[in-house]
Amino acid sequence: MATEPEPEADPDNQQPFSVISDNTADDLLPGITPRRRGIYLLPNLLTTGAMFGGFYAILSAMNGKFESAAVAIFVAMLFDGLDGRVARMTHTESDFGVQYDSLSDMVSFGVAPAVVSFSWMLFTLGKVGWAGAFIYASCAALRLARFNTQVGLADSRYFVGLASPAAAGLIAAMVWTGDDAEATRSLAIVALVITSTAGLLMVAPIRYWSLKAVDFKGRVPFRAIFFMVILVSIVLIDPPRTLLAMAVIYAVSGPLGGAWRKYKRRSSD
Repeated sequence: MATEPEPEADPDNQQPFSVISDNTADDLLPGITPRRRGIYLLPNLLTTGAMFGGFYAILSAMNGKFESAAVAIFVAMLFDGLDGRVARMTHTESDFGVQYDSLSDMVSFGVAPAVVSFSWMLFTLGKVGWAGAFIYASCAALRLARFNTQVGLADSRYFVGLASPAAAGLIAAMVWTGDDAEATRSLAIVALVITSTAGLLMVAPIRYWSLKAVDFKGRVPFRAIFFMVILVSIVLIDPPRTLLAMAVIYAVSGPLGGAWRKYKRRSSD
């Protein structure tokens, strides 16, 4: 029995590329080439700047330049705060940007602070020191993994656990403040406690207020601008100690706020 011949493809209707999203190579039809997708330049460029800050902090700490390492972490925090806002303002959000930002955060706010703290003081404690540094780095990884799974689900006004940039800022401010301090066992124990506590706070089920709730595009009272001027002036007087005080206040605000809310619930019952 003769079979009917297949119709020939019309060359005018053939397309050299096909728009296929989120498919693996096994899902593609033979002969169909997926369209190459580009990435948005500006937000990912800022993310690269944040990652470079963390990378530079690691190199500086390995060379004993702890002040430069601490400043580099704060510069990374600045770029990290800009990339997400720039992406939202310019409507250039993407899944690639989310994943790239997470990897950058692991370098700048996970590995870099642990290396800086260990190179500065924790190395004097031997295995206990590197264990404390590893606790911080591993908790940062767990914090970022949990955050990625909750994107779009959690309340944007709050963080669950201390945000990794805030934890990194606490470590960086500590190292910057004690840059010229002599390495002693007592100071190393203090650094160990702060480094380990900062790591544990990142994975603790504690709610922290998020700066994402602040509307930077909206109108604010005049006193708000005046307060920002005073705050910047105070920071410029003694940056390391002022930033350390601010980082400590923010770090303890979560547990204290949780304890206060629990106390109010018990008193109202």
